[in-house]
Amino acid sequence: MTERNQPVIGYVLKMYPRFSETFIVSEILAREAGGEKVVIFSMRPCTDTRFHPELARVQAPVIQVPRPVSASGLWQMLTPEAGPHLAELLRHRPDDAGQAAQVAVLAKKLGVTHLHAHFATMAATVARLAGLIAGLPYSFTAHAKDIFHESVVEEDLREKFADAHHAVTISRYNLAHLRARFPESAGRMTLVYNGLELERFPFSPERGDDLSLLAVGRLVEKKGFAQLIEAVRRLRERGLAVTAEIAGDGPLREELQEQIDRAGLGEAVTLLGPLTQSEVRDLLGTRRLFVAPFVVGADGNADGLPTVLLEAMACGIPCVAADVTAVGEVIITGRTGRLVPAGGVGKLTDAIDEALRSDCTQLVHNARRLVEETFDSRRQAKTLRELQTPAGRHFERGFRREGGQLEA
Repeated sequence: MTERNQPVIGYVLKMYPRFSETFIVSEILAREAGGEKVVIFSMRPCTDTRFHPELARVQAPVIQVPRPVSASGLWQMLTPEAGPHLAELLRHRPDDAGQAAQVAVLAKKLGVTHLHAHFATMAATVARLAGLIAGLPYSFTAHAKDIFHESVVEEDLREKFADAHHAVTISRYNLAHLRARFPESAGRMTLVYNGLELERFPFSPERGDDLSLLAVGRLVEKKGFAQLIEAVRRLRERGLAVTAEIAGDGPLREELQEQIDRAGLGEAVTLLGPLTQSEVRDLLGTRRLFVAPFVVGADGNADGLPTVLLEAMACGIPCVAADVTAVGEVIITGRTGRLVPAGGVGKLTDAIDEALRSDCTQLVHNARRLVEETFDSRRQAKTLRELQTPAGRHFERGFRREGGQLEA
């Protein structure tokens, strides 16, 4: 079904497409633009009702992998090739074992030469087992919740790193953390930042004099939107006619709306609901200040390096962000934006106030330059392609590989 001897990359994903995971779509588009063939295996049916226009550009076929509906269904999924690995499969959940067997069969049929998963959770489990059955190398990208959340099983994660052809993570912070945590697999780990299609995010630094704030993300604890609402209340007490829009949806929507209503901010803070990437881009091009008030959740969950923050920097909107995990790698006070301590409402309020009263011209130009130099999806795709070669597995000891470059 593919040209003879042409590599075919099998993406193993929990759910595809997924409205909140634009970075995966951008990555696949960049790899296809670089000439690679991709097949997508989705473990769960899509439940989103809205889709980003970019999905229409993805050429890869999407295969919804069935789940076993009973014990007998699981046995029917376990092909003869799975037999030698039965003991290993039975250590895992029936869904994962059955779907791994199916992915292995489909991968061989479609000429897949390498399996790659996003997130070190269920998708990586399936990719690892499928690779074992089919005799294919596998890799995965580790992000945030999949490595920091309290639910992460240490030995399971250790095993995935140990068996991977290579493992990618999306920030220097993550790379240092994971290499210290799993030193025996440090040589398999490498940094590849998430990339942007820069042409889709034109730089427009000109801003009006209004006091409009914008925040984007799922309405969950780690995004810190409760901190932003409180900051707006304090700023308005100071006499600043600040308004804020929060784009996204999630389990805290009602709780955040109640906070807005209690504070009497119904005319000042608006929950916009979920927006497409193009709709977010339009807001990034017109609002005065982007605010990313991240916090570390009570369950240990924290953002890694959210793509929307990079999009904001690319578009020329000044940024104020809280310092969790890798955010300080891109938001550098006095150079590319304003970085504040996570969870500190007072510092957040002051930084927003200062940004609204300041000339941010140099900051936004520096931010755009950083994104262009480090987060171009074409560079990301090239590095991922190189990692899948036989030579890509082993990295020189004493060096770290960053964005495809070896640095001492």
